[in-house]
Amino acid sequence: MTVSATRVGPLAGVRVVEFAGLGPVPFAGMLLSDMGADVVRIERSGVERLDAQDITARGRRFVALDLKDPAQAETARRLADGADILLEGFRPGVMERLGLGPEPLLARNPRLVYGRMTGWGQDGPLANAVGHDITYIAITGALAAIGPGDGKPVPPLNLVGDYGGGALYLAMGVLAALNEAGRSGRGQVVDAAMCDGVFSLLSMFQSWLNVGQWSERREANMLDGGAPYYTTYACRDGKHIAVGAIEPQFYATLLRLTGLAGDPAFAAQHDSAQWPALREKMQALFLTRDRDDWAVLLEGTDACVAPVLTMGEARHHPHVAARQSLVEHGGVVQTAPAPRFSRTPSAIRNAPPQEPDDPDAILADWARRP
Repeated sequence: MTVSATRVGPLAGVRVVEFAGLGPVPFAGMLLSDMGADVVRIERSGVERLDAQDITARGRRFVALDLKDPAQAETARRLADGADILLEGFRPGVMERLGLGPEPLLARNPRLVYGRMTGWGQDGPLANAVGHDITYIAITGALAAIGPGDGKPVPPLNLVGDYGGGALYLAMGVLAALNEAGRSGRGQVVDAAMCDGVFSLLSMFQSWLNVGQWSERREANMLDGGAPYYTTYACRDGKHIAVGAIEPQFYATLLRLTGLAGDPAFAAQHDSAQWPALREKMQALFLTRDRDDWAVLLEGTDACVAPVLTMGEARHHPHVAARQSLVEHGGVVQTAPAPRFSRTPSAIRNAPPQEPDDPDAILADWARRP
């Protein structure tokens, strides 16, 4: 399936070679494609199509190569010769053993930005160890901070390591390096490690820990569910409501609209010693109505409250529908491109391709384009 050469978006004209992988690399490739980059994925030999339901595979062309075959590895090198960015997510040393490491590729294409995505990084005692999102965030302190105070740490899906600390830092890194290459004419290697990215995401919490404003006990802090004004509550129907009334004026509105303003105990908003008792009172209140009844009363007000929706419910929320944050493309409900640009809008280029492209046709296409 050949994708039209006509592309819009802030990355129109940027060429990306993505080596097929799991998690953060395909997600980063999707982000770059949505913003206009021409992304070509190199899949292993024998792959005949990409999963039509895999949202993160959208917007690409792909070729299938046996990288252990010298001739096909040379085809991969030729694609890298024409690329601005390369994305790979193998363990350290794998690309070097294939003859596709940064040293030979940058020698052939000095402007290439070579993006490397791993959990542990390219060096260090764990560099060659196996892992997944949960293990990468475990050593950062992030996992220990998430979950109930009287229970075990809870994995926050794979949003924090794979995507927050991984794919987003990879995308930001390669784009920063691409910007610099436009001035210097020289590419470079971007070592994006999920654990590094998660530590970066924890910057504010590290600051609070440094000055004694963060407890390492779960559910004992303002933003971890400990505060009665920043947590979730079960409702009468078993569904939940989310409360985020941190600022005093929002907190006052919450108390007024829920009828709690007359209880003097709630005057001590930031007295953490009182939080367990206040949470119990608020929980008892929210159990008196269904979630959607509370949403009618509180959502959209300065009480800073929203219903906790499932992913299936989220599509039908009026705000989500109005902004078209979820769209249907190719018969598949999927996330819309983000962020949004006023002059060079992003777009979903195509559904995951159902047949591989000819590498020579891609190279000829790239040769025709400036």
